[in-house]
Amino acid sequence: MTRFRPAALALAAALALPTGLLAPALQAQSPMDDAQRKAVEEVVRDYILKNPEIILEAVDSLQKRQKMAEEQKAKAALADNKAALFQNPADPVTGNPKGDVTVVEFFDYQCGYCKAVQADTERLIKDDGKLRFVFKEFPILSPASLTAAKAALASRGQGKYLEFHNALMAHRGQLDDDVIQRLAKSVGLDTDKLKKDMNSPEVLKVIAANQALAEELGIRGTPAFVIGDELVPGAIKLDQMKDLVAAARKG
Repeated sequence: MTRFRPAALALAAALALPTGLLAPALQAQSPMDDAQRKAVEEVVRDYILKNPEIILEAVDSLQKRQKMAEEQKAKAALADNKAALFQNPADPVTGNPKGDVTVVEFFDYQCGYCKAVQADTERLIKDDGKLRFVFKEFPILSPASLTAAKAALASRGQGKYLEFHNALMAHRGQLDDDVIQRLAKSVGLDTDKLKKDMNSPEVLKVIAANQALAEELGIRGTPAFVIGDELVPGAIKLDQMKDLVAAARKG
């Protein structure tokens, strides 16, 4: 259980109190001497004891303000990074390349939640012929995540990105070098070429750019979606995806 120190309680209560309660005393005595300060503290203490719920109200108000500030910061970051989000030619894309709405997903091949939403994202793309979908490789969970991301990006050179991506997402269990190479073979990739290409400067540059973009947007986990002007962290259901796409389409 989180415990509040008395000083913190007093501060929270003072911030939460109606301005009119303390303002006259503060305005009439500025600066306050020790006796005056003690008197004010007694007023605050008495108010807390009589109205303990004010602490929860103050904390709730603070949390709401912090959330609002984070949302505003995220919206500003989205506006500032639209080209990097939606139009980076180095990113794999599926769906309608000229779609009127673009969905961007940040994901990790070791992320169970990413795998859980995979079927819904596939259905969304299949059902909506006007949708463009951008893949942002964002390996953050393990060294194997990075290996898989590099291999997936390298598979673009053989025209097999989507097949390999789907195979990696469909795999249940931990990934390692052997599993990644086995999955690559299963979709017809030349694994010798893949091993060479996955450590190319171009592949590493894409991953570094995605990591920097995620940092800029405040994305700290996977999956995370950008749909229109909305940043949506976490796994979401198909119906919510469709609602967000419809809202983006309306503008």
